[in-house]
Amino acid sequence: MRSERLAAIVRGRDARASVRAAVVLAEEGVGLIEISLTTEDAERVVREVVAEVGDRALIGAGTVVSADDARRAREAGAAWLVTPCPGPGLEAAVGTGLPVLGGALTPGECAAVMASGATAVKLFPASLGGPPHLAALRDPFPAMPIVPVGGVDTGTAAAYLAAGAVGVGVGGPLLGDAPHGGDPGALRERARAFLAVCGRGAGA
Repeated sequence: MRSERLAAIVRGRDARASVRAAVVLAEEGVGLIEISLTTEDAERVVREVVAEVGDRALIGAGTVVSADDARRAREAGAAWLVTPCPGPGLEAAVGTGLPVLGGALTPGECAAVMASGATAVKLFPASLGGPPHLAALRDPFPAMPIVPVGGVDTGTAAAYLAAGAVGVGVGGPLLGDAPHGGDPGALRERARAFLAVCGRGAGA
């Protein structure tokens, strides 16, 4: 995450479109792609995307809220896992041995996520407090790797990175309607815009 600085979150109502959107992101240079388990036929999407993109991107699975979710995601080929909050899903995700981005919002939740063995904190929903909330968390937790997720657009992405985020996770503002069957060309343009803000890209 420190090197990529951008994780794309695919959450789609159309499995085929979700695969296509993830492949487009990889082609544009997005190196971290999360497939939410709320995506239609999510396990198949993970498997197909892993097969399609090869080593161009590291494919993860998100919205892990139970031990069964963690098991299914790992069996589908996910290389990293994301949870929305502390709880059974986080414990099971950490137990897989894969890198885990654990969801948290408050200082106590952030500390609990890291104590559980998570790799980094997913600050969610980041839009509730914005970049000032992240900046405030940096005071008691200067070394904690934090990744804001939820409502992050190209403008706030830069502000979060300036406030000390190791990277940002972006769903709707980046993916738009592409995972539901929308225009992949428009997705390419948005991906290039986010990669420019985050300092990454196909030629980086």
